Amino acid sequence: MLDRFPLLQTERLNLVEIKQAHLGDIFRLFSDEQVTRFYNVATLNKAEEAQKYVDWFCSRFKEKAGIRWGIAVKGEDRIIGTIGFNNFTKKHRANLGYDLQSEYWNRGYATEAIKAVTAFGFKELEVNRIEAEVMQGNTQSESVLLKSGFTKEGILRAWMYWDNKHYDMSMFSLLQSDVLGHR
Repeated sequence: MLDRFPLLQTERLNLVEIKQAHLGDIFRLFSDEQVTRFYNVATLNKAEEAQKYVDWFCSRFKEKAGIRWGIAVKGEDRIIGTIGFNNFTKKHRANLGYDLQSEYWNRGYATEAIKAVTAFGFKELEVNRIEAEVMQGNTQSESVLLKSGFTKEGILRAWMYWDNKHYDMSMFSLLQSDVLGHR
């Protein structure tokens, strides 16, 4: 299972392995307060702080515990976001995470990337359920998940603890049967 990093393509996007060469792109992404606002991470201030993200993305894949792609617009060299499974259990479930530079919002890129990654999860990882938690108030992310076929299951009260506060999260899921039409 996943001996080599899989590259995915959509009509407008290449989903690529995140490498050291993308350090500047990762910094650009996570230094944008609009991106980190609903994330449980601090906004980056120094380029070298992005190294921990690149290291984490790479280690999750090496450990076969998760996979994260860089999102690149076809014809461009840099990545504009990331998407993938923070963790997964073959034949069971995966937890979806994604982020996109704010200048690329409202163009359908996140929805397009989610559809490619969820198809990969169902086919290649053979997961039955893909879930995503969204911080309350992040209506744009909720809208993207609904457009991608996810169902809002409910609210996870005080689910996330970050920066000395508890946050409610909305739970979304997509089942293999939702896509393939059988249970």
